[in-house]
Amino acid sequence: MTELTWQKSSFSEAGGANCLHVAARPPVGPVHLRESDRPGTVLTTTPGALAALIRVLAPPEFRAVVAAGGHRMPPSAPQ
Repeated sequence: MTELTWQKSSFSEAGGANCLHVAARPPVGPVHLRESDRPGTVLTTTPGALAALIRVLAPPEFRAVVAAGGHRMPPSAPQ
């Protein structure tokens, strides 16, 4: 298996301990998630299942980002 390249979520705290990291195998491979304080614990899911979870949990202004495939920022988000 190829080594995963982890990216820190842009919504994580700057320099804080509450950081979510994500790694994916584009275009339709599995999505891997881990918390910065427990890097050995990895949650693996499909892009569709993660999008469905975000649609349920996210505030309304971020639902448009998920609906657009995550390719644009909502108007109220910092760029």
